[in-house]
Order: sequence, then structure tokens, then C-alpha cells
Amino acid sequence: MLSIIGLIGALALLIILTIRGTNLLIAAPATALIVAMTGSIPLLAPGEGSYITSYMEGFSGFVAAWFFMFLLGSIFGKLMEDSGAADSVSQWITARLGSKNAVLAVVAACAVLTYGGVSVFVVAFSAYPLAVSLFRQANLPRRFIPGAMAFGSVTFTMTSAGSPEIQNWIPIKYLGTSPYAAWEVSLVVAVVMAGFGFWWLTRMIARASASGEVFVARADDPVSDDRRLPHPLTACLPLLTVLGVTFFTHEQLGHAALIAALAAGCLMTWVINWRFFRDLSAALSHGAMGALIAIGNTAAVVGFGSVAKASPAFDMAVNMMTALPGNELIGAAVAVTAIAALTGSASGGQSIALPVLAPYYLDLGVDPEALHRVVAISSGALDSLPHNGYVVTTVRAICGETHRAAYGPIAALTVVIPLFGTALAIALLLLF
Repeated sequence: MLSIIGLIGALALLIILTIRGTNLLIAAPATALIVAMTGSIPLLAPGEGSYITSYMEGFSGFVAAWFFMFLLGSIFGKLMEDSGAADSVSQWITARLGSKNAVLAVVAACAVLTYGGVSVFVVAFSAYPLAVSLFRQANLPRRFIPGAMAFGSVTFTMTSAGSPEIQNWIPIKYLGTSPYAAWEVSLVVAVVMAGFGFWWLTRMIARASASGEVFVARADDPVSDDRRLPHPLTACLPLLTVLGVTFFTHEQLGHAALIAALAAGCLMTWVINWRFFRDLSAALSHGAMGALIAIGNTAAVVGFGSVAKASPAFDMAVNMMTALPGNELIGAAVAVTAIAALTGSASGGQSIALPVLAPYYLDLGVDPEALHRVVAISSGALDSLPHNGYVVTTVRAICGETHRAAYGPIAALTVVIPLFGTALAIALLLLF
């Protein structure tokens, strides 16, 4: 009982510390220490099972498994940003949709870039200036900008079949599937999530505007520098390259296909758009540093989850979830969602949950493709709690908002909508 109280309390404290701006590299190991102490886990004892060993095995294991994906994904995004290719794609979408459809333009730009393989963090940095400009022209409350960007990036695109984002690739390692697992169901779920979420977002904004909320300009708002950009067609080629290499090599290369795809995307960006780079060396450097920060923050909460995994509370929780009555897909969804909430990371939650859950459910005869899609979609729901690294970065560092002002729409769009999508996916898989 003490272990469960400690785990819940530590998670609550981790969320509070993150909201208050504490670095995850400090907050995660500190709160993991609470889990260890309340779970009777040795702190400094040599060998396996201690707090130090459990935390560092989770931390280093995640880095070892996903470093090149984070590195190449971050560099690819920075190359797209520095060459102006990301802006070109976003502005092309915006020009077609117009300022009257400001919300749709922001969501669509983020969705295209994310599904093209650009890191969600880089998408947020790239889309924010355009979002500010569009919301200013339409006089919409700016506190909805983080929600609009998050909705386009981390919901119906991030976990859909064919997505180059790692949340769609981690299950391959444990289930022997492909990134296109259960693509028919994924397509239906993505369309429904996109439609339902966009309706909800526009309704929230309309209500806020009707109550008198308007766009409030700031002195530090980004402004366009009218730089020369690549043609939208050539700007899209790197995105299509990532998707194409992924499609044609995933059966031969498996897990490594994503590395090949992102490397090809980086090369294509340089070859096609080399004339438009402002500072190629700086882009590579910033991409590498961004990868270290992103994977470090994610690995920090994975370490927290690894300590939680070593506690008695984790075994109790897994036993309870796997013993849930009803279909196995429901149990898998509940388990992955809960562990993603614990770590504040979809990728981190999958990395902790799948080594334990995949063999169990496969032995029960669960269809690997169905399990892949349910795991992917469900991991993208409760991961977006306030301590999620992407949420913190987007709300505070990029948009300059507070959780109190901006997190409500984010919770609706990146927690409730994916939970609905998970339920829909399970229903479709059970029916067909």
C-alpha cells in the first residue's frame, strides 16, 4: 500500500515541479527517489534492483535504442527550418486556406510537417510564427495557439499508420509488425479524430471570442523577415523522401528503416535546397543539441518509469490491468495509457510497457497488427499530462503562455480526443 501511495504521490509531485519549470533532468530522478524509498528499493546497493541501477538502465537503455532516430529527426527538422522549406510548406498551405481559416491552416501545416517526419518540437518552433500571424489577422485568442499546434502534431498524425514518428515505430521491435500495421483502421480513426478534434477546437475558440476574448499582441511577437524561400514543390520533396524510403525499406530493414529514411530526408533537403540555407553548420549543431535535449528529457522520465517498474506498485498495477475482464486489446490500451501517463511520454511509456506486455498478449493469441495500432494510439493520450516535455516546451518556451491559460484546450485535444480514438480503434478491430 505504501508503494502505491508513494508512486501516485511521486507522479503528482513530478507534474507539479514540471509545471513550475523545474528541469526534468532534476525533477525525474528526484521524484523517482520517492518511489524507491516507499517501495523498499535499495538506493545505493550494487547490482541489479537498486534505485541507481534501475534509473540508469531505463535512462541509458532508451538513449541506446533511439539516439539515432532523435538525432536524425532533429537534424532533419532543423535543415527544413534553416533552408526555409518548413516555412515554404506552411505558407503554401496558409495561402490556399486563407486567414479566414486560420485555425485550419495552423492544424494542417503542423499535420503535414509531422507526418513528413519533422520532429514535433521542431514543428512547434516552425509553425509558431505563422500561427501568431494568422491568429492576429483573424483576431483569435492566442491562448489557443498551443492547442492548435499540438492537435496537428501529436494526435491523428503522430500515431497513425505510416507515420515516421517513433511512437509508431517502437511497437515494431516488440511485435514484429510494420509501420503500416492495421492501416485501414488507422485511417478511419485518424479521419474521425481530425474531424471531431477540429470541430471541438473551433467551438472552444468561438465561445472564447463570443465572451470577448481577442488577440493581444506582444512586443516580442515574431515577424516575417521576407526571406526568399524554396518553391513549395521542392520544399515537399524531403518530406516525400522520408515517407517513400520508409514505405519501400521497412520490410527489409525493419527498425532501421526509420534511420535510413531520416538520413535520406536530410540528404535530400541539402541537395535540393542548398542555396537557401542561412547557416548550415549552425543548423547541424542546433539539431544535434536539440536531439540531446529532447532525448534527455524523455529518457529522464523513462528512468522514472523504470524505478516505478521495479517497485511492488508496478507489479500490482500490471496484474490488475492484465486481469481486466473483456477483450485483451482493452487491457493493453489501459496498461499502455497508464504507463504513458506515468512517464509523461508516449515513446517512454511504450518502451517500458511493451517488453512486459507484448509477450503476454502475443502468447494469448492477440493479433500483432491490431495490438500495434491500439498501443500506438493509446500511448498518445494520457502522455500529454502537464509534465509532458512537448507540452511544457510548447506552452512556456515557444508560446509564452501559462498552463492555466493554455492547457485546457491541449487536454481536450491531445488527451480526450486520443482516448476517444483508442476506443474507436478497439471497436473497429473487434467488429472487423
